[in-house]
Amino acid sequence: MAKHKYIETPEKMDALFVGYREHTKGNPRIRVEYVGRNGDRVETPLDTPLTMEGFRVYARKQGYSIEHYFANTDGKYGEYRTVCRAIRDEIRQDQIEGGMVGQYNASITQRLNGLTDKSESSVTVGGPIFKGINLDVSEDNSTSEDSEPKS
Repeated sequence: MAKHKYIETPEKMDALFVGYREHTKGNPRIRVEYVGRNGDRVETPLDTPLTMEGFRVYARKQGYSIEHYFANTDGKYGEYRTVCRAIRDEIRQDQIEGGMVGQYNASITQRLNGLTDKSESSVTVGGPIFKGINLDVSEDNSTSEDSEPKS
């Protein structure tokens, strides 16, 4: 017997994501700073980026596990591919655009989305690095037990 899908339709998955987005954007993080001569407390609201991790946590708190919908476990969730792709795209767009305008940390945004510059370096050395020592010793420098030191 097939397992029951708790998120019955792709539309319900989309509605779950809309709930996550509204919850996340409606609840900014707060930066607390003490400024000025008197150390006045200033609270600055900070926009919270959308993340897949945040969506998974939000869904779990709503009573859903969404990993298998995105992974299309055993090919059972093919009808969810389009909405899952749209969700991933929207999350990525939020992160990239936020990083580009300085709203989010650009370095973290780049790493999360595989946007870091990748450069390869290679060094090629022609010839041996160490020429070595000539171990051929001339006869003048040879010693033997039978020979006597020259005076």
